[in-house]
Amino acid sequence: MPSMFRLLSQPYPSEDDFWRQLRKAAAIGLFIGLFLAVFQPFRLSSWETTNKLWKLLGFGLITFVVTAFDFTVWQRLFPNQFSDAHWTVGREILLVSGNILLIAIGNRLYLEGLLTEGQNSGTGWLGMIMITFLIGLFPVIALVMLNYITQLRKYTEAAAKLPTHVAHANEPQILGSTTTLTLVADNEKDTLTLRPDSLLFIESSDNYCTVVYLKNNPVGPDLPVKPLLRSSLSRLEAQIIGRPNIVRCHRSYVVNLDRVERVTGNAQGYKLHLPGGQFQVPVARRFNDSLINQLKSLA
Repeated sequence: MPSMFRLLSQPYPSEDDFWRQLRKAAAIGLFIGLFLAVFQPFRLSSWETTNKLWKLLGFGLITFVVTAFDFTVWQRLFPNQFSDAHWTVGREILLVSGNILLIAIGNRLYLEGLLTEGQNSGTGWLGMIMITFLIGLFPVIALVMLNYITQLRKYTEAAAKLPTHVAHANEPQILGSTTTLTLVADNEKDTLTLRPDSLLFIESSDNYCTVVYLKNNPVGPDLPVKPLLRSSLSRLEAQIIGRPNIVRCHRSYVVNLDRVERVTGNAQGYKLHLPGGQFQVPVARRFNDSLINQLKSLA
């Protein structure tokens, strides 16, 4: 039992691409509509009605609407809960299982609206909802587990093939040591000036960005500091253009590849480890190929 709880708490990739989620919802809706039209379960085969095919395909439309809502709206209402830091195998199973339950309820309501007075669907409310939920539940769990195992193996094996010290994080920084980088906030007044080689990463959160860099410590190792700037990440990224190894790696992160010590992987993707193992920066899937190739070139 404890091992099952550990599995459910493992990191799971959270999909944040709106259009990809919408296409997924459309595919699920189309599948349900065609499945009901072809196989006509729940005694739908004995249902006598006009335009039956179109009415059966309507179940697919209801499925699409419910799924599109569940896959896109909740994530935008509660972005923190759907972030990579919080999204797990268990939460993915809960989300998709809840979606199946809502689809069953929505389709049952749709069927009730189609039935004329005196007609009977042949299957009770609770029976239809429970059958639909149970039919969908076990494939959902199996697919989530399979995707978790596939993604975990993919990224852990790929990360293991990278050099332990990808960049020159432990070597003295020479290039850029006499130059400075100035980041300007939205109000054009607040600024932060630092050496480019001291930058570790920049993380965005709402309307602010946390700039994490190493500040000179005359009596010991440089210490990381985390000042805030009221600015979008895109604005700060535009101010760094021309410094090839400081790049966007995630919608919420810009990272200095010269400070990456090693790369690991889990089901969510690659994780960049910065000095001393104090910080981990995620890599979004759309940046995988370009960023890993760039890291290899720095090794």
